[in-house]
Amino acid sequence: MSVLLVGISHRSAPVSILERIAVTDTDRPKLTDKMLASAHISEAMIVSTCNRIEIYAVVDAFHGALTELGELLAGHSGLDLAELHKHVYVRYSEAAAEHLFVVASGLDSMVIGEQQILGQIRSAYAAADAQQAAGRALHELAQQALRVGKRVHSETGIDAAGASVVSVALDRAAGILGGGLAGRTAVVLGAGAMGGLSVAHLTRAGIGRILVVNRTRERAEHLAATAVGNGIDAVAMGFDDVSDAMAQADVLVTCTGAVGSVVTLADTHRALAQKGRESGRPLVICDLGLPRDVEPAVAGLPEVVVLDMEALQRDPAAGAAASDADAAREIVAAELAQYLAAQRLAEITPTVTALRQRAAEVVEAELLRLDSRLPGLDDPQRDEVARTVRRVVDKLLHAPTVRVKQLASTPGGDTYAEALRELFELRPGSAEAVAAPIDLGDVVTGHAVSRKDAQA
Repeated sequence: MSVLLVGISHRSAPVSILERIAVTDTDRPKLTDKMLASAHISEAMIVSTCNRIEIYAVVDAFHGALTELGELLAGHSGLDLAELHKHVYVRYSEAAAEHLFVVASGLDSMVIGEQQILGQIRSAYAAADAQQAAGRALHELAQQALRVGKRVHSETGIDAAGASVVSVALDRAAGILGGGLAGRTAVVLGAGAMGGLSVAHLTRAGIGRILVVNRTRERAEHLAATAVGNGIDAVAMGFDDVSDAMAQADVLVTCTGAVGSVVTLADTHRALAQKGRESGRPLVICDLGLPRDVEPAVAGLPEVVVLDMEALQRDPAAGAAASDADAAREIVAAELAQYLAAQRLAEITPTVTALRQRAAEVVEAELLRLDSRLPGLDDPQRDEVARTVRRVVDKLLHAPTVRVKQLASTPGGDTYAEALRELFELRPGSAEAVAAPIDLGDVVTGHAVSRKDAQA
């Protein structure tokens, strides 16, 4: 059983495609159930963020599982397979583990070094675990990825460029408004994790007032109370008050995760009409939702500046210092080597156990045969013969079993375990493995990919 990753992110697709394939909290359980009901998938975890959707599945057949996941994503997004494969990336086995470690470290994020992804991976694993979709393989992979991410952030300065997309968005907003955010009024639309980050960044920026708007009033009140506790004038408002809140705002941060626009052209017109904008002082809207929260027509208004995920992706502040990124990659490489060595050792242990069990069975069978051929042996004599035979077998097996464990921790070490299984008939047959990145198009067009072809 190996881990297969099928994903799509801001690096492989435009926002319009990401919006169509986005997985909400409501979608996640249904998609997970469909994966577990398929013929080749035994474990599944969906990592869904504002700029990536990645499925990690434990599979027993690469091509069969990839076809099932491709069809599942096509059905969910409404994209046909030919269009989907232009944007999807595929990783298998060791490459899948490496990718998750890179993601957890913030190296693959829109804002290099952002830490929010750690919480999102933790939530993805918790959701899979609660649905009994995560077994030993995904548990070990997810926990190791979280450890790698924490180590990168504690041992490097990779997060110096900003804690998240929120920081880049608000820095851009401050520049557009001129003079920073101190003393200004902000609206935070959405009281989830991104909303909490927005309030924290606004507080550090010295914002004068925060209006928290959320469908669930209690969550808005809780987040507003947090801001008040940090010395900020903050109030909670309901969704029906969006226009009133926008009329008071210099900057609006929206991050609801809702399907469909929550900030409409009509809402914006009402807000602008309630309070005329001063010359040169637009309403800055940071649309951090995926799918987008703001109706596209809003960006055409002269009194409004909309910063969406595509605009933020092009911001030069989204990069970390090269030295910090290099240090993070070194940590990822070291942790990956350690993880893979442990995985290979865990895989060889059942083979070694089976070999020793086979040897014990042969010894017992020969001792029974000895009893039938030499019935005159007394117990002390028989015991001495038995001890001698067992010592011989143990000495013969000691060197190869110790050595195969050592070799198993090296790249390609699984071949030694397979050789043992073949030689001693512990498990007939061999399994094909593909460890390099693979294009979904190879499957869509029916092209098989071997290990040799994938690594070429």
